[in-house]
Amino acid sequence: MEAQINVDSLVFGLDIGTRNVVGVVGCMENGNFKVVAMCEREHESRSMLDGQIHDIYKVGEKILEVKTELEAQLDIKLKDVCIAAAGRVLKTVNTKGVMEFDEETRVNKDHIFSMELSAVESAHKKINEEDSNAKFFCVGHCAVRYLLNGFEICNLDGHKAKKIEVDLIATFLPEEVVDSLYMAVEHAGLKVASLTLEPIAAINLAVPEDFRLLNLGLVDVGAGTSDICLTKDGSIIAFGMIPVAGDEITEAIAKHYLVDFKTAEQIKMIASSKQKGQVKFKDVLGFEHKVNVNEINKIALEPISEMAKETAKQIKELNGGKSCNAVFVVGGGGKMSGYTETLAKELGLPKERVAIRGKDVLESIDFSAVPYKKDSLYVTPVGICTNFFNQKNNFVFITVNDQRVKLYDNNHLKVSDALIQMNYPNKDIFPKRGKSLNFSINGVTRLVKGKLGEGAVIKINGKVAGLNAKVLQNDNITITKSTTGSNANLTLNQLEELSSQITITLNNDTISLPKIVYVNGEIKPEDYDIIEGDHVRVESFYTVKQLCDSLGMKALDNEIFINGEEANPISKIFSGDNLTASKYEKLSNEVVANPDDKYITKTNGLEVYNLEEDLEELEKAKERGRKKAMEEEEAKLKEEEENKIDLSNINESEIGKLTAHFSKKNIIANNVFMQEAMKNPAINSLKFNSEDNLAQVAADTTVVSKPDISQTLKPSQMPHGITIFVNGSPVKLSGKSEYILVDLFQFYEFDLSKPKGVVVLKLNGNKGEYTAPIKEGDKVDLYWEDIKQ
Repeated sequence: MEAQINVDSLVFGLDIGTRNVVGVVGCMENGNFKVVAMCEREHESRSMLDGQIHDIYKVGEKILEVKTELEAQLDIKLKDVCIAAAGRVLKTVNTKGVMEFDEETRVNKDHIFSMELSAVESAHKKINEEDSNAKFFCVGHCAVRYLLNGFEICNLDGHKAKKIEVDLIATFLPEEVVDSLYMAVEHAGLKVASLTLEPIAAINLAVPEDFRLLNLGLVDVGAGTSDICLTKDGSIIAFGMIPVAGDEITEAIAKHYLVDFKTAEQIKMIASSKQKGQVKFKDVLGFEHKVNVNEINKIALEPISEMAKETAKQIKELNGGKSCNAVFVVGGGGKMSGYTETLAKELGLPKERVAIRGKDVLESIDFSAVPYKKDSLYVTPVGICTNFFNQKNNFVFITVNDQRVKLYDNNHLKVSDALIQMNYPNKDIFPKRGKSLNFSINGVTRLVKGKLGEGAVIKINGKVAGLNAKVLQNDNITITKSTTGSNANLTLNQLEELSSQITITLNNDTISLPKIVYVNGEIKPEDYDIIEGDHVRVESFYTVKQLCDSLGMKALDNEIFINGEEANPISKIFSGDNLTASKYEKLSNEVVANPDDKYITKTNGLEVYNLEEDLEELEKAKERGRKKAMEEEEAKLKEEEENKIDLSNINESEIGKLTAHFSKKNIIANNVFMQEAMKNPAINSLKFNSEDNLAQVAADTTVVSKPDISQTLKPSQMPHGITIFVNGSPVKLSGKSEYILVDLFQFYEFDLSKPKGVVVLKLNGNKGEYTAPIKEGDKVDLYWEDIKQ
């Protein structure tokens, strides 16, 4: 070993491949990496398949051989080693994160980070659901695309938005794979100093950072796997792998020439390094063959075509459904004749856009101290060493809420990485809203959101930190769950609809009245707390009675005019109306006593007297404005009762006029009865006497449209229902205070349109008169009697 090399500055890297193990020892000298020792050993058996260790101890023995040889070259003891996991064991998940705001918000880095964290958590859950038997570590994630209010954008930070989105790629590594690598290395007496991924190690050399602004692809074609890595806009955007590589070509040669796998591998290596000439070998039967290189390459065309097709398919999937701009190929499997040309064709690229990178990318690497030539075969092992200086990848242990967590160290671990790894619920990190309040106001649904709680409190080694805080080996993290905010609450006086009042003029005094509010049909005070599902109605008017109650007046003992027109207790008063009242005294600021000792409620700050009018007060109302109207109606009814109509002299036209007149009086049911009766040919058989003619029957059953005077009636005069028995069946009559026999036709179906003889009508066994009064429990017989009998 050269005397000027500092032993402490040496880095030992191992590329543990499917076909061989390559060890490189070197150091940084004048800004460039210098290889000071190098050793390569091929596996004697297939102890590794497709990049995965199958026999830990055989692989460990091969690592020990390489280590021993390097120690002999350098005359030192090697203790620490940098290794890389193959892309074969890497799992990539495409996921999406979305964040929506209640209103337009200026986006900051915390918003972006929170959204990405949610997306990674979703990817972690997805991968664990797909493979519940393995535990995966998230080794990195990369945003592929951002969306601002549905439009693609490069950087969200600082923009205003109501909705932001991210398409993201997250990569995961199963614990079992890591453990097998660690065990094999420890079997050789070494300790892992750094672990990275093979495609990352290769791309660090093959695609320098200043190239990564371009959309480029790197394909590391090994023996068992083809590892893929893509760059764009200055960063690595995707990793991938296909389990198709150089061994497929070796197996095709072995089958065609009937040779063992090792001999076929040698044939492949010679053919890939020579453009012409012959390859000499013996088959398993002992026969010797001399085969042209061109013939061997033709046999390899089929597996090469399959490799290229699968590689191109994976590149397009990782790159959003399209090809990248160019592809670099490293590794021994990519050196076979025709591979780069076929891959370019599958990607739709010019053939010069897909090229093998070996000697050119190793140009800055000093190989002068070792007997090896610069080749694409050594890009990955050298990249593993150089990666140590850029990114000390390894697994570190930290404690989160007394739970031990193992993390893949990418040299920029954050608290969020630890929380993702331990599946800490995203909902316990960020503040939660209390329950929303749903109600309706004047028929329109309204929602009030609950308050936000407090975010999680994070501490690293006792000091308050954030999700973006960096974590190191053996850090102790404690996290207190986020809290839920208070539930939404709203009182009536907070409604916008109650911000204005109803202003009127009463006897030249301006009066402002608060709006009356009903909740589920009941008047509620202004400090009422709205609850879930409430139906709120805000009235924009007062009735005369409500106004009088509010002002301490008696509505029924007062003559009130609205805008010059006489009003009654149910007349509506709107803002801006001008009123005059015969009895009104301006209210003082003092509390008004309640002489009637009636109950009082306070509605929106207004004293409202809920007076129960007695019969005497109601009679006064009849004597005033409504008296005249009622007398007119009574006169009309009296005139109709006095009219005597002879049924034998009345024709159908006159009956039609009469029924039309009654229809105006709102006697629909009796009108139908009369019309049906006149259609009956046996109508003359109905016996009407001089006092009981058809007009009298109709008049007695007329319901006259007039103002509602239900509140002026005594209890005995109030409408009520009775039950009678018609032909033995109970029939309920309702809507009147007194009933006569003809009323039953409104409630009992008896078809008069198809005569079957003479109608027989009996009341309690006696002949029934249509105007005869009936009462509860009366028995009626109603049927057709054959005239011929």
